[in-house]
Amino acid sequence: MTVAEPAPAPTSAPVPPLAARARSIGGSPVRDILAVTARPEVINFAGGLPAPELFDTEGIAEAYRAVLAELPARALQYSTTEGEPTLRTALADRTSARGLPTDPDDILVTTGSQQALSLLATALLEPGDTILVENPCYLAALQAFGFAGARILPVPSDVGGVDPEALEELVARELPKLLYTVPTFQNPTGRTMPAARRAAVADVAARRGLWVIEDDPYGELRFEGERVPWIASYPGGADRTVLLGSFSKVMAPGLRLGWLRAPAELRRACAIAKQAADLHTPTVNQLAAARYLTDNDLDAHVARVAGAYRDRRDAMLAGLPHALPAGSTWSRPEGGMFLWVRLPEPYDTTALLPDVVRHDVAYVPGAPFHTGTPDPSTLRLCFVTQTPEEITEGLRRLRRGLGG
Repeated sequence: MTVAEPAPAPTSAPVPPLAARARSIGGSPVRDILAVTARPEVINFAGGLPAPELFDTEGIAEAYRAVLAELPARALQYSTTEGEPTLRTALADRTSARGLPTDPDDILVTTGSQQALSLLATALLEPGDTILVENPCYLAALQAFGFAGARILPVPSDVGGVDPEALEELVARELPKLLYTVPTFQNPTGRTMPAARRAAVADVAARRGLWVIEDDPYGELRFEGERVPWIASYPGGADRTVLLGSFSKVMAPGLRLGWLRAPAELRRACAIAKQAADLHTPTVNQLAAARYLTDNDLDAHVARVAGAYRDRRDAMLAGLPHALPAGSTWSRPEGGMFLWVRLPEPYDTTALLPDVVRHDVAYVPGAPFHTGTPDPSTLRLCFVTQTPEEITEGLRRLRRGLGG
């Protein structure tokens, strides 16, 4: 009897590599820290998480119930890429009431304002294009622009945000395509750009041929001071400023509802990019948000949330002098969600973080927010997720974690 020879093992070629952009862009340090500090005993100042106990859970639930009872076929069906007309109308009305005349057709509804950044990167940027950002800058914007292959340059910034003279010099020298800014209660610093600087930024953009992406997820969370008009409302800004908004901080982030207001040609390009990404934002979420706006006073709800956040900011401000080493400095925002801290040299907040987490408290090191040379002594604290009592205890733990 002849025994068959075993078949030779098949040769295997290497699996093709990931795209270069997927290999070169790292994950979000905030998301990484949240995964490490998910233990319930950790007081987490790291995440930009709205306080869940302040969500209008019943109002949102009732809006969903009404939509599913009255419009089930429409709510559970595909929708237009641009967004549900009722929601776009409501968003246009809110924007117009705040001083920027807006038509529903000016609005594109997105799956969170983070998607708006990705759509704009797709519609505006070629690999190698130069863009300008604040320094420090919102992390996920750096990710979105990095995935598009942009060359990202920081604009010198101070407590008032972008320096308009430095911006003008950079635009003239580097010929960037766009400037990205969070001018109100900025992430990560909490600072707000004054009106005169906003007018100057709009002027530079108009004279130098620059797009401005004005990201405004926090602007309604004002505790004190007067509202500052959007850059888009200043002369020169109207035809080149994209305004981004979101329900994540004022209603609930789980809805994943954002929007962009943009000039027609760019808005159409973003709609085409959105068709390729997800066809449209979930219909039921859009209709529920529109119904919520009809049946409830969102401004009154936001005022209650802002009042609670003011108390939490004040609790953090009161505790910081005892929690941080002598020589530390920090911001005092008029609203929003974040404080920015700078420790004295030679403190390195990235190196210190593991020891701090062992004391069951967490922050985000400031270095990843910087484009170019990082400042290792900086860190971001979110003050809205915990109660004032929890903030006080968290700062005690932070003091011990920093060696105090």
